[in-house]
Amino acid sequence: MRRDDLTMTTPRRDTLPAWLLLAPFLVAFGLFFFLPALQTFWLSLTESSLTRTSAFVGLDNYHTLLNDPSFWDSVGNTFYFSLLTVIPLCAVGLLMAMLVDRFTRVQGWLQGTFFLPFVLPISVMTLIADWMLQPSSGVVNHILGGQRAWLADPTWALPAVAIGTIWWTVGFNMLLFLAGLRNIPAELYEAAALDGARGFALFRAITWPALRPVATTALILQLIASLKVFGQTYILTSGGPFNTTRVALHYMYETAFTQSDAGYAAAVAMAFVAIVIVLSLLQAWLVKFLAGRDA
Repeated sequence: MRRDDLTMTTPRRDTLPAWLLLAPFLVAFGLFFFLPALQTFWLSLTESSLTRTSAFVGLDNYHTLLNDPSFWDSVGNTFYFSLLTVIPLCAVGLLMAMLVDRFTRVQGWLQGTFFLPFVLPISVMTLIADWMLQPSSGVVNHILGGQRAWLADPTWALPAVAIGTIWWTVGFNMLLFLAGLRNIPAELYEAAALDGARGFALFRAITWPALRPVATTALILQLIASLKVFGQTYILTSGGPFNTTRVALHYMYETAFTQSDAGYAAAVAMAFVAIVIVLSLLQAWLVKFLAGRDA
């Protein structure tokens, strides 16, 4: 056999075990994600309820969606929530990780304390947040010395939910950054210290460049998670007051299960998925672009 034939056949044989290992995931992905996505897209092209599929209407649902102020208000609320949570969650997570990494004697205690809220179910988290934000007996008003109804105030309701979400989920980002910090060789800091680098100079020259891939991952994951917010606003405020906390997924839920308009709800879902994908790609490109400029 010629050498050229060997080079053409060997890679195909080498990839067979990889395809066999990927097969369970590909089957599960096709059955539980790809096919339901196709069915949802088809449903969005019909005028259907929860119990029956009606006539094919083409892109009429999407045309209605483009002129639906309630949908765009819910998308705006979702963007506002993401603005309130994405950057703070990453920044606070980084600070917590640096704190845990610095105080080695109480490292286990700090790590457990910071991560504990993340393991709570959403029902427990919202119960604690609701108790803390009560107008007369809440801890927040007791500390601030007022009686503001945070969750009933159109201005403060969504920021209050965002603060509760930050307290609840910041532990995950802390673990991401902590893993990144522990992968930085200590020799780099020792060499920089010999050159006279201290404090923020060490962070700017060593820590942050090493953590940039972790920060990119954390930003993308947090953006997707924030855009998918539903449980916190549904349980704490039910979308109120005056729909100021009704996010996109809440609007889709109401359309499907309250108004029984499954076709239009499917169009809302498909449009929102497209928005999430575009924003995630834009964020990834922006982070990569800024990293290239810094380099």
